[in-house]
Amino acid sequence: MKQQVKTAGSVGRADGRPRPSVIQVRGARVHNLKNIDVDIPLGQLVGIAGVSGSGKSSLALGTLYAEGSRRYLDALSTYTRRRISQTARATVDEVRHVPAALALRQRPGIPSVHSTFGTSTELLNYLRLLFSRLGSHRCPRCGAHVPPSMNVALERPLVCPECGTEFRGPGAEDLAFNSAGACPTCGGTGIVRTVDEASLVPDESLSIDEGAVAPWNTLMWDLMKQVAREMGVRTDVPFCELTPDERDIVFHGPAEKKHILYHAKKGDNFAELDFTYFNAVYTVENALAKAKDEKGLARVSKFLREEVCPDCGGTRLSAAARGPLIDRMTLADATAMTLDELASWAPGVPALMPADLEPMAKTIVAEMSEPIERLQQLGLGYLSLDRASSTLSTGERQRVQLARAVRNRTCGVLYVLDEPSIGLHPSNVEGLLGVVDDLLDDGNSVVLVDHDVRVLRHADHLVEIGPGSGADGGRIIAQGTVAEVEAAPETRIGPFLSGERRIRTRGRATSGELFAQGSVLLETDAIHTVKPLEVRIPRGRLTAVTGVSGSGKTTLVLESLIPALKAASAGERLPSHVRAIDAGGIRRASLIDATPIGANVRSTVATYSGVLDDLRRAFAKLPEAKERGLKAGAFSYNTGSLRCPTCDGTGQISLDVQFLPDVDIPCPDCGGSRYGDAAAEVRLGGDVSLPELLSYTVDQARDVLESTTLRSAKAKLAVLSDLGLGYLTLGEATPALSGGEAQRLKLASELTRNQEDALFVFDEPTIGLHPLDVEVLLGVLQRLIDNGATVVVIEHDLDMIANADYVVDMGPGGGDAGGRVVVAGTPEEVASCPASVTGRYIAEELG
Repeated sequence: MKQQVKTAGSVGRADGRPRPSVIQVRGARVHNLKNIDVDIPLGQLVGIAGVSGSGKSSLALGTLYAEGSRRYLDALSTYTRRRISQTARATVDEVRHVPAALALRQRPGIPSVHSTFGTSTELLNYLRLLFSRLGSHRCPRCGAHVPPSMNVALERPLVCPECGTEFRGPGAEDLAFNSAGACPTCGGTGIVRTVDEASLVPDESLSIDEGAVAPWNTLMWDLMKQVAREMGVRTDVPFCELTPDERDIVFHGPAEKKHILYHAKKGDNFAELDFTYFNAVYTVENALAKAKDEKGLARVSKFLREEVCPDCGGTRLSAAARGPLIDRMTLADATAMTLDELASWAPGVPALMPADLEPMAKTIVAEMSEPIERLQQLGLGYLSLDRASSTLSTGERQRVQLARAVRNRTCGVLYVLDEPSIGLHPSNVEGLLGVVDDLLDDGNSVVLVDHDVRVLRHADHLVEIGPGSGADGGRIIAQGTVAEVEAAPETRIGPFLSGERRIRTRGRATSGELFAQGSVLLETDAIHTVKPLEVRIPRGRLTAVTGVSGSGKTTLVLESLIPALKAASAGERLPSHVRAIDAGGIRRASLIDATPIGANVRSTVATYSGVLDDLRRAFAKLPEAKERGLKAGAFSYNTGSLRCPTCDGTGQISLDVQFLPDVDIPCPDCGGSRYGDAAAEVRLGGDVSLPELLSYTVDQARDVLESTTLRSAKAKLAVLSDLGLGYLTLGEATPALSGGEAQRLKLASELTRNQEDALFVFDEPTIGLHPLDVEVLLGVLQRLIDNGATVVVIEHDLDMIANADYVVDMGPGGGDAGGRVVVAGTPEEVASCPASVTGRYIAEELG
């Protein structure tokens, strides 16, 4: 049954004709939406709430944004549309009065090595223009600087006042490290990779024959040991006993061709070969030159040392691009400023210019002011423009994306924001809401999917979808003002909006009990903006690392704690900035992040969890399978003989419709089941086939298998259900899972093991989670702790922080204003610390 429409109608124009006041959605069936009708008010902030998997994004992105963007693009020419990635038509009867739409998705893509905060915000474009048009330029002959001149803008030559040489000033493109202005030594990356000779022979007690030269074992043919022998190096004695000349040959010997008699490892075959000697250093350099992807780079990275480029000093710019000066600063000096520093410096530039250039300077600076203001409003003032984008957190990247989307003062656009509060410290939420208010004040409409109750309370209108996930969701269970949703009988978010309910699920350790099971002690030197630190993490507890954006949380945990623990357990060198690590018995350090699982639709919940392996073996043992000669491999939809030949086991086919977006549709022959007709003839217990089982949810599959003897499959399904994933279908493609779902699925194999020697790190595990889902997650973390694990979460969510045993609060500010431990202790102790920004919000949460 369709949902009842709560609001409808229109307001009048000046000429008396009605103006639409709502977006009318009729019969929406995207994903799990149950044929819903709903009206979304225009010109207002509309919040969409619901538990994970309830259908929020299906309404916001899959319906409203999909139709708003598709209809706008339909107005463009066929030629243009062919070159734009388009959204497919939504499964909905009708959507009326939807404006052109822009979407800000939950997880922006990982930027390339050439991307910086300056390039991603496009502020660097303005700075390059500023320095090319308004800088004093260096004479290529004598090095003297020619004062700012209108000749550059007019593309006329400059004349050096010292030597009279005529030359042309550089254009903006000549100052770009992604283009003509790149440092030739590092290629515009600011770093150079050199071979770390100390890593080439990690254990000198081994002989070369025993594998002492590590890169020859992994990056080069095994016969290089024999070639080294022909070079005059003893390969059968411990490496530490080699003479200086022998060691020099191993590391730096010439590329001479040697005749060897090669004996294959398997069999008695011999072969005479002429082979060129690759010394250990060149072996690594050769592998680095041939590395074409992250996998190839990972193989060689352990033998490399990354250093700041000696020629450009890490600025990425060539000497010529560092030539122009404004206010005695180069472009490199300007990009080294933080956003806050740039905001103070830039307005003073026009006054430094000659009168004829002042209008141009004012125009460029004025263009910069809007994006700078937006980024500051979103709490990113501590970031420098030369900061590599790959080092930004997910929340920082999303706020950059938001600032870019709103920098133009649009009117009449529908903005769809997917979890904009991700990565935001509670103190930054007000800035986010200020940006949203500015969008509304300019005459736009905003639909916002979020779980943060402070964000949802700000909404003019709320739509709550649920009540559960997957098949149990997809209905509108409440809508209206915040007060109306709080009072709705079916609401699940209402009690959290009103403050009537808070998440308190676990008994926390007292201050005196915290370190009863030992601790992990980490000591570091300064790195990035983080000062030298000494941090203790209690073993067998839940520790939350908190702080405002840019305070040093990621550096402390992901760049220091995890690498140090892994190095200590492997007997390898500690990261250069780590002074010491006392692991306290921890031998395994695992990061459980929210990155997608798998690269394509062939990875499913069933394959990742191992359930499909159990099912394939079970089906192969059935009499029908044995009669047909079907073994377990035949039941694989990736390679087995029973897979659908039409879609090759993917369950879908892609239709190329020229200038329209490619359309992925369920395979017409298997209906999306991935298997051919023959697979349906083998039935477990005479009731269900494997293709049918893969179409079931985890909970439905548990019921079907309850009476069977498949203990391993039943145990794995039970764990998935306990993780709150019972609504996922076994055949669901894992790349499509949300960050929270992916995170919990990765944990499935860990929950039944003893974890006393393990430390698990979760980077913002509450991303995309409803308060009720946070409750489930806390139960999962408690199971790990009950199994002996030590758990560390990098977190802004106050529910999670309030349930932690121990809190390490970084700060007090971001960037240079942060980078130290402000306070560490129980949530109550952090709440009582006046220097802690986080503490003020914890105090409110604890009441």
